[in-house]
Amino acid sequence: MRAFRAQAAAELRLTARRGDAVLLNLAIPVGLLVFFSLVDVLPRPAHVAHAVTFLTPGILALAVMSTSMVSLGIATGFERQYGVLKRLGATPLGRPRLLAAKIASIAVIEIFQVIVLVAVAFAVGWNPSGPVWLAVPAVLLGTAAFAGLGLLMAGALRAEVTLAAANGLYLALLLLGGMIFPLSKLPGGMRDFARALPAGALSDALHGSLAAGGGVPGRAWVVLALWAVAAPVAAARLFRWE
Repeated sequence: MRAFRAQAAAELRLTARRGDAVLLNLAIPVGLLVFFSLVDVLPRPAHVAHAVTFLTPGILALAVMSTSMVSLGIATGFERQYGVLKRLGATPLGRPRLLAAKIASIAVIEIFQVIVLVAVAFAVGWNPSGPVWLAVPAVLLGTAAFAGLGLLMAGALRAEVTLAAANGLYLALLLLGGMIFPLSKLPGGMRDFARALPAGALSDALHGSLAAGGGVPGRAWVVLALWAVAAPVAAARLFRWE
């Protein structure tokens, strides 16, 4: 356990020292939440009175995607290319505990993100309601799905390609994920496609669990569960350590 704790702490320190990770994991979500809550220019469902009510669940989904997919994928990809993973995997730490340490560091970062984002949301007028407890399994499933996608890219592509692919996918899912504007505003075929993606499903689940009179659609649970299983399995089968 000592080696695991040391590696998890090292992962956290390395993430905190990377300016791009701090920007992606915290600064961008907080900035989007504050700006578009105060500057009410984005479309939202007719029954939602305040912008922050719609934005907060979507920004929480964005934070999960940023940490679990983009930050993890890019960092792991460069560690793999530079031979860091190979060396660490050959130490007494071992590969299973190395991956467990990475997962633990993601969990700690996401807890910190949620605390900060919820505090900021309350400060700009958020008043959550609905079956709030359902947000917990939604975030867990979303984390598994996005971490699987991040590790799939990191373990199968060159680091530079992983960097480009992760950022491109981040932008595409930001636009198609219902995070800053409702999925209902998309054209019919594009809307159905978006709801079949992990970002759309996580956004639907968080909006349903944090909204008054809301409920998580069964479709969102199915899609999240499928991605939470399929992406990590694909990553495990295709991941190359060197």
